[in-house]
Amino acid sequence: AKLKYTKEKESKKAKGTKGLKKEEMQAVLLGLTNSGKSSLLKRLTNADPKIASYGFTTQKPEIGTLKYENCNIQLIELPPIASEGFDKGILNNTDLIIIVVEKIDEIQSILKEIKSKDLPTSRIIAFNKIDRHDENAKRKISETLKSKGYKFVLTSTVNEESIEELKKKIFKSFDIIRIYTRQPGKKEDNVPVILPPESTVKDVAEKILHGYSKKVKYAKIWGPSSKFPGQKIGLKHIVKDKDILEFYTD
Repeated sequence: AKLKYTKEKESKKAKGTKGLKKEEMQAVLLGLTNSGKSSLLKRLTNADPKIASYGFTTQKPEIGTLKYENCNIQLIELPPIASEGFDKGILNNTDLIIIVVEKIDEIQSILKEIKSKDLPTSRIIAFNKIDRHDENAKRKISETLKSKGYKFVLTSTVNEESIEELKKKIFKSFDIIRIYTRQPGKKEDNVPVILPPESTVKDVAEKILHGYSKKVKYAKIWGPSSKFPGQKIGLKHIVKDKDILEFYTD
């Protein structure tokens, strides 16, 4: 299931280890030691975690930013479940859990260990180091994961295609719309306003600045929800993903 983006979730200032602030789109990499979480984090984001062939290298949460479709997704790699630095508090507040495994049986042991029934239902299985398997083994792994109803990606840090597929699956797990704003006569901002589906022009204005909607007389819109380019609209107009808005205050 896609995770529901709500105003409550957006306003929650959840903090985990040492005051870690939750961004509005957040996912957590979770797995046993040596599953390749750090290598995945490095490939997916701008982070530079410590990587080694021995176990328990990650001793505190490592944070990176996954940039995809003009959105910034906060990606956190947690220390291995069995380690001292593992913090379940972050799991309780996150939007998406990415379970990194090398073997099928690791999935159930991880879910059992973290008592998954209390945690977010949106999950992706990243079956990692898939480059070590031949085509026949890959097919069997895929069939098994499908039969169990998992949303999954067969990943390898040496395979760019699998990394792109994982990025796409992570992004599509968030049930959001992106609204671009611009000043009249200028180019739209590169960074969109992130909101839940069925949001209105008023919601966009309030997300930009609390109380701003009271100053807005009308707006003009380009994109999927407009009847024609530059349509004049009011605050109650429901916006759609990738709409472009101009606000007029006088």
